[in-house]
Amino acid sequence: MNPIQTHKNTRLVEQKAKELGFDFVGISKAEFLEEEAPRLEKWLNENRHGKMEYMENHFDLRLNPTLLVEGAKSVISLMINYFPDQTQNIDSYKISKYAYGQDYHPVIRKKLKALLLYIQEEIGEVSGRGFIDSAPVLDRAWAAKSGLGWIGKNGNLINKKAGSFFFIAELIVDLELENSTPTQDHCGTCTKCIDECPTDAIYDNHKVDGSKCISYLTIELKDALLPQSFQNKMDDWIFGCDICQDVCPWNKFSSPHKEAAFLANDNLLSFSKQEWQEITEDVFAKTFQKSAVKRTKYAGLKRNIDFVSSKKNKS
Repeated sequence: MNPIQTHKNTRLVEQKAKELGFDFVGISKAEFLEEEAPRLEKWLNENRHGKMEYMENHFDLRLNPTLLVEGAKSVISLMINYFPDQTQNIDSYKISKYAYGQDYHPVIRKKLKALLLYIQEEIGEVSGRGFIDSAPVLDRAWAAKSGLGWIGKNGNLINKKAGSFFFIAELIVDLELENSTPTQDHCGTCTKCIDECPTDAIYDNHKVDGSKCISYLTIELKDALLPQSFQNKMDDWIFGCDICQDVCPWNKFSSPHKEAAFLANDNLLSFSKQEWQEITEDVFAKTFQKSAVKRTKYAGLKRNIDFVSSKKNKS
């Protein structure tokens, strides 16, 4: 394809992505992630993934987009803001901001399908697949490669203009597009995320021990009981954790999102600690019907609430 047409197609993709509600768009060549391969292998070998056995699966797929889409030429990385305009009652157990509104998976999946359909209608016969974090794709690595930011010391993708409160998705296509230019790492000597993490999950600057992360403990870990070694270290988090993002200086540039589906559930924002402790299965089902919080199921959320509420009696 000639450079003029490639340029035109790239602008079409970027413009439509913005129309669909994506805040940032970046593009990189679909090729094997050589730098990520040894890092991922070492991280897995050190059991930093805890009991997330699924991370051990599809190793090659995570690193090679051409195995996910035959003939893939471009990885379109997309980011959508979820930073809320209001937060929870200050005297409450905490859930991560990304779970305030509707589950982002179906919301973003719909946008990805719309973008691919538009590409096929406007450009021609193009094959592709959309991915969000439930698929074997290293989304932060691709976002960084696509110039949308850098991977911070806390493992999050940080955008210099808008911080890190973003969902990341990819559309892998067999269409040649112009590649974006990667940016520099702007964390510098700052160690706020490392210093403030109550479970010491961030190690060796840019690496996160998943088995110690509060998000892992409250969402991914399915054991009936949380490890006692984390007693008094959860800082009242019962679903996810935002500490390393909340303390990041780059998030002073965060601004409220514009996606209606991510608007906070009023009941959730106003819950007191007592209401969390007394939550019934019916209230859980009603409140979190469309929320990512339902991933823990009622028993999992109760386990987390019981664990953090018991700390007061043991400290």
